[in-house]
Amino acid sequence: MQFYSAEEYQPSCQALYQRYQHEIQALLPDAVIEHIGASSIPEAISKGDLDILVGVNGKDLENAVTILTTLGFKEKSDTLRTPELCMLESTSGEDVAFQVVAHGAEFECFIGFRNKLREKPFLVQQYNALKVSCEGWPQDKYRLKKSAFVETVLTQE
Repeated sequence: MQFYSAEEYQPSCQALYQRYQHEIQALLPDAVIEHIGASSIPEAISKGDLDILVGVNGKDLENAVTILTTLGFKEKSDTLRTPELCMLESTSGEDVAFQVVAHGAEFECFIGFRNKLREKPFLVQQYNALKVSCEGWPQDKYRLKKSAFVETVLTQE
């Protein structure tokens, strides 16, 4: 697993986010669209991927997932799937994922995590150090370590 500095990947992720934000809004005018993940956090290193949260009413989640697949996305396999969360990945080769989340669901924590790191640069430094320490690790081992960090951040005041 290789990580990139913010300068290396954030400008292209921001441009890609703007494009998808407009496309999603055209298809789902009532959706809340949020740029989440490392690419939305100043100075955060990353694998270079883009994550977008698409917030919808719970009763509309399945329909929203179907509509979003028309943008060249498919349901991500081997990941958590609930009535309040569906993760989609690009089929075009772009490293982009949508987290389709029901309003009010616990999975809105993606936004809370992003906001806490934006507010506290020392957390970004810790997050970056964690990532660097995981270079060369298998994806599942990295995800476990990252999840523990995310939980710690989310429980802090």
